[in-house]
Amino acid sequence: MKTLTIKQPYASLIVNNHKKYEFRSWKTNYRGKILIHAGLSKDKNINKFDNYNLDYIYGAIIGEAEIIDCILVDEVFNNKLCKEDKIIYGSDHIDEYAWKLENIKKYDKPIYVKGKLGLWNYDLHE
Repeated sequence: MKTLTIKQPYASLIVNNHKKYEFRSWKTNYRGKILIHAGLSKDKNINKFDNYNLDYIYGAIIGEAEIIDCILVDEVFNNKLCKEDKIIYGSDHIDEYAWKLENIKKYDKPIYVKGKLGLWNYDLHE
C-alpha cells in the first residue's frame, strides 16, 4: 500500500483528525488510501502543538487516510486554511501542494518500520 512518511507532530495531528491537508512541494496524481508513517524527525516548533494533547510515536506507521485531491495553494486558499486553524495551518504554504485527506483512521498499535522519501510501498501483510 502507498505510504507517506511525515515528521511529528504532523503525522499525529493527521491521525487524530486535527489536520486534513498535508503539504508537499510536489504534486501527486495518486488518489486513494495511504498509510501514515511517523518519521524519526520532529519539527523544531513541536511545542506550539502542546494544547492538542498528542502522543508522539516515531519510526512507525500510525494510521491511514485517503488522498482525495491535490490542490496548488494560492493566497486565497492559504488564508482560508489559516482561518480554519492558525496553529496547524499558520505557515505560508503558497505555491506548495495541499494533499486533501479524508477517511482518516488511527491505528491502535503502531507498525515499526523504516520510512522513505516520497510515496513508497509497504505490504501490510509482512
